[in-house]
Amino acid sequence: MNQQGTERQAMVSRVTTGMRVIDVEGTEVGTVDLVQRGDPNAVTVQAPTADPGSSLDELIESTAVEEPDVPADLAARLLHSGYLKVSTDLARTGAVYVLAEQITTVADDQVRLAVPARELPPEE
Repeated sequence: MNQQGTERQAMVSRVTTGMRVIDVEGTEVGTVDLVQRGDPNAVTVQAPTADPGSSLDELIESTAVEEPDVPADLAARLLHSGYLKVSTDLARTGAVYVLAEQITTVADDQVRLAVPARELPPEE
């Protein structure tokens, strides 16, 4: 992992659930629900497929939402770099994702972002 990636992971590792997230414009986005450190080996994401002959328990498990709940190409980026899932009233789905590189500072129980909230991808 390069130095920039290492610094990003160190910043993500300082984030805890419940921290407030503030965008570059000073708008409170919401609170951190999930912290996921990056995995440089994560390149693809495959959705589980349900076998129509499966038991009810297997069917329920196969349709359970995997994180991150975004299109596959974005999911691969999020998994590779690391991300936060943030609960928010600013998205109709109730959550948005923050890439590790969009975090500028983590201090005083707050996560500050380098982008406006409107640029954060919503949960599907």
